[in-house]
Formats: sequence, C-alpha cells, structure tokens
Amino acid sequence: MIQIVVLPHPQLCPEGAVLEAEAGTSICDVLLANDIEIEHACEKSCACTTCHVIIREGFKSLAPSDELEDDMLDKAWGLEAESRLSCQSILTDTDLVVEIPKYTINHAREHH
Repeated sequence: MIQIVVLPHPQLCPEGAVLEAEAGTSICDVLLANDIEIEHACEKSCACTTCHVIIREGFKSLAPSDELEDDMLDKAWGLEAESRLSCQSILTDTDLVVEIPKYTINHAREHH
C-alpha cells in the first residue's frame, strides 16, 4: 500500500490525514474514498481545475502530465511547479505528501 499524507486544509481536512491507497488509483479517488470532499466539477474528465493539488513530496513518481492537463493547470489558482490535477494523477509505488490549495476556480460556485 502507498501512503498519502494530506496536509491540513481549513475546510476539507482541518487536521490533515494519512491515507492508504493502491497503485493505479487517482489521488482524487483516494481523497473522495476517505471522505475528503475535494471538488471535481467536471466528474474527473480533465475539463476543469477544481481538483488541483500540489504534490509536496513524491512528485517525480507520477507519470508526466499531458498537454490537456497542462492547459487546464494554466488556469488553476495558485499554480506551482508541482501542481497536478488529482483526477489525472495516478499513484505508482511511492508515498506522497499532498496539499490541497485553499481556493479553487469553480465557475458554478462563483455565479450563485
């Protein structure tokens, strides 16, 4: 099993969390399966940036992002060099430390 350390997030995970996961699973699916309700407005189809995470440790173990993911990430709030869309980040055999940014750009939420 792979360990994912989720750094504290004020709304989604105030205490932080240590999660166990299997290789081949997306970070988004692992978070959701462990009651960390990360947004995924496009239903995990790489069409928005609401599931944006920053990989603080283990970034190089993930498969490189493709052009579509890179284009989406360019629109993400708080973009960093180790930013990924969690729905596109498939676990390998390396433990990760993940930070969920404080804000997302969710157009549906902004217009209500």
